[in-house]
Amino acid sequence: MTTTHTAPTATTTTPTDTATAPAGAAETAQLTITHTHEAGTLIDGTARGDGTAEPLKASGWRWSRNIGAWFLPQTRDRLPNSFRITRTVKALRAAGFTVATDLDWEHRDIAEVEAVKAARQEDRVSALEAKADRKATAEDAAREAASRALGRLPEGGEPIKIGHHSEGRHRRAIDKAHTAMGRAVQAGEDTITARARADAAAYTTEARYNPVTVYNRIERLGADLRRNDRSVARLAKIAAMSPDTPGKADALAARETRLTAEGDECRDQIAYWEAVRAHKIDTGKATGHSRDTIAKGDRVKVRGTWHEVVRVNQKTVSVTTGYSWTDTTPYAEIQDHHRPTTDTPPAA
Repeated sequence: MTTTHTAPTATTTTPTDTATAPAGAAETAQLTITHTHEAGTLIDGTARGDGTAEPLKASGWRWSRNIGAWFLPQTRDRLPNSFRITRTVKALRAAGFTVATDLDWEHRDIAEVEAVKAARQEDRVSALEAKADRKATAEDAAREAASRALGRLPEGGEPIKIGHHSEGRHRRAIDKAHTAMGRAVQAGEDTITARARADAAAYTTEARYNPVTVYNRIERLGADLRRNDRSVARLAKIAAMSPDTPGKADALAARETRLTAEGDECRDQIAYWEAVRAHKIDTGKATGHSRDTIAKGDRVKVRGTWHEVVRVNQKTVSVTTGYSWTDTTPYAEIQDHHRPTTDTPPAA
């Protein structure tokens, strides 16, 4: 559906990218921070106990047992986060390490990214549902254990006989019953939490493709693209007006690479989500109303309630509320539309 655009410099590689280590620092292996759109931001060259853990954790990195490497969270299926990577490089250099970067500024096809996200989410839902089932089984076992422990108590709620030879046994039975009941209650709470997480995860993909959510995403991406275009224009002015200084060309080139890659990705995302919205409109899963289809005096259904339109705006309509004020609602939230004729309008 979309094509992958390549920034002017697709891969920014700093072969050595070294800085003089602090005086007295021990010689260390070179570290390389890498980034690809598919894998996210990773770091190579670390080893257990080499002193990298502290600066990496301080910079927001986490260790993954699955891949056996440090990774920067929330960087998969995204372009490199220059700020976080630069902060990490500075922290590692301050700790005496030699750091290089290898950043790929290409982005994958958006349809492919979304398909992978959906598949990952399905795997997560399956794992959470399996966990919820295990918790439910553990709850049943805990409740059975609590029932057995309660059954060992004297019948009829017989009180403890102080000084009697049965006092110790009676107290131990009460303690065991209390502990078993606490475990059963905690197991029940764990089951509820696990089931709620599984249910929420199952709804994630559906919510991501909700018609109103898709419309809002397109609006946000449009704003991001306009902001990117303004930044590109400012960068061109800076390049033309500011005097040449050491490192200026490299700095401007790096910023241009980032802005170009972000703009290309944003355009592809807009194209993908506009196609998704168009498909939903064609199949009747979303409405495509605008100021061309709505007029003052019409009635619109918003969140299950009919309102009269009092003003038509560029992106919203103002509707009556039954009180002294009006509300505005985006066109994407209009569920149904009725234009008064000789027929009786729908009831509010």
